[in-house]
Amino acid sequence: MATFADRRQPNAERKHRLNREILAPEVRLNGPENEPLGIVAIAEALRLAGEQDVDLVEIVAQADPPVCRLMDYGKFKYQEQKRAAEAKAKQKVIEVKEVKFRPGTDEGDYTIKMRNLRRFIEEDGDKGKVTLRYRGREITHQDIGMRLLER
Repeated sequence: MATFADRRQPNAERKHRLNREILAPEVRLNGPENEPLGIVAIAEALRLAGEQDVDLVEIVAQADPPVCRLMDYGKFKYQEQKRAAEAKAKQKVIEVKEVKFRPGTDEGDYTIKMRNLRRFIEEDGDKGKVTLRYRGREITHQDIGMRLLER
């Protein structure tokens, strides 16, 4: 039977190191409101985090000394996910709309398909793709298809 300790996520999946996972002897510390508190020893930073009942989160590990911040990590992670979802929702996906022609496409069908293609490009802002399909022996008369596309 699996215990609670077995179900915890491994540390590698997390972007930031927390509390006792930080290995540097001293850190550049920022407070909960991101105000600079200076360079302090890791023990002092952990003591401050314990007093304020927040986590010590390593923000920039590559800096010398590493930059850490006192914050509620769960709240920070939630806000980060919310920002990512909001950014994803704002992205406009450009679709490629396809219009298929055959060498035997008549004038009426041709005008309707061209009108739709113009609407896709101009109004919707999508990209358009024109496909010329040949069936059977139609492939031997490619010049008919080229005249259709040049109209």
